[in-house]
Amino acid sequence: MAVRIRMKKLGRLHRPFYRICAMDSKAPRGGRVLQELGTYDPMIPYTDARVTLNVVDVEEWIKKGALPTPKVAVLIKKYGLNGTHLAQQQAAQAKLAEERKPRPNICRVYVAPTPVEESVTETAEVTETVITGAPVETAAAETPSVDSE
Repeated sequence: MAVRIRMKKLGRLHRPFYRICAMDSKAPRGGRVLQELGTYDPMIPYTDARVTLNVVDVEEWIKKGALPTPKVAVLIKKYGLNGTHLAQQQAAQAKLAEERKPRPNICRVYVAPTPVEESVTETAEVTETVITGAPVETAAAETPSVDSE
């Protein structure tokens, strides 16, 4: 049985995703896998962050005689054990992780600017009207009561 290291296509229409796998050379592209060795996502915006490889397993399969396809051989050369793009890959993955961090929710409240000519009591009424939508007395009267039944 000849073993090849190749990409198995997954994903959907216009959104490809690949798993780098050790497979029997006679198996179809989406066929049975001997071992999954990594992933390749061409939709990630940073080129060097697209590939993740389990380099130890890849080297073991190559020592056993597995042949990578030409495209996988390029990925192994760039991102393998002594890859040429390892520093760029780490920088791109760090940048991608920074972008994917959840951002805190910020709640902003609009407070109307206080006019200079008006007195302090009139300004307070204007501010309450803008924030709540109605003066305090009418807002309490319009609130519906909730029955506990």
